[in-house]
Amino acid sequence: MDLDQAITERRSIRGFTDKPVPKELLEEIIALANRAPSSMNTQPWHLHVLTGEPLEQVRKGNTERMLGGVKPTRDIEDYAEYEGVHRERQIEIAVQLFEVMGIERGDKEKRQDWVMRGFRQFDAPVSIVVCFDRSLLTNTIAHFDTGAMTNSLVLAAWARGLGAVINGQGIMQSPVVREVAGIPEDQIILTCVALGWPDDDFVANSVISRRRPISNTTKFLGFDD
Repeated sequence: MDLDQAITERRSIRGFTDKPVPKELLEEIIALANRAPSSMNTQPWHLHVLTGEPLEQVRKGNTERMLGGVKPTRDIEDYAEYEGVHRERQIEIAVQLFEVMGIERGDKEKRQDWVMRGFRQFDAPVSIVVCFDRSLLTNTIAHFDTGAMTNSLVLAAWARGLGAVINGQGIMQSPVVREVAGIPEDQIILTCVALGWPDDDFVANSVISRRRPISNTTKFLGFDD
């Protein structure tokens, strides 16, 4: 698969088979992602790759705390509620997913189950916890650089037949993740990536988010028409 194909065809995968992902393949993917651009080559990122029992412990801790009413605790400042067109796009993708999953607007049980899937890392066989150096917490370039690496990680995985979803829900109970994964205090937990072999029978995996044309996002200056 070439780069254009990987970028064009990639989509968020939220349903996985239980087939294990070999450590050697993950090392290959991470080595590629490690070539992502970073400001002045600072490379602020750290990855903690969980599978098996450690990942099950995170799932259990996240689920118990969320169902128990424990307020989400994240290392980074939580984002405000989306408004305007950003809220409209957020609703649009939710509607797409709920329609294919057959989740009615008033079905609280199914909607709750969908939310909890996120806290369970979408039951993926692998979760990659993405961190960066705490000394750079107020340096927003470090957030950008770590995001660039995460994008490279997802594309490298997709090109090898793996699916992934960047999953902020998975670290909303960050103390659980930090304790289980043994993440040192000098690292900030930014997000996680649920990763594994896509389940072709999970209908939400067919959903492709709609994107704006570049005419709505891009302005060209100084070019001959």
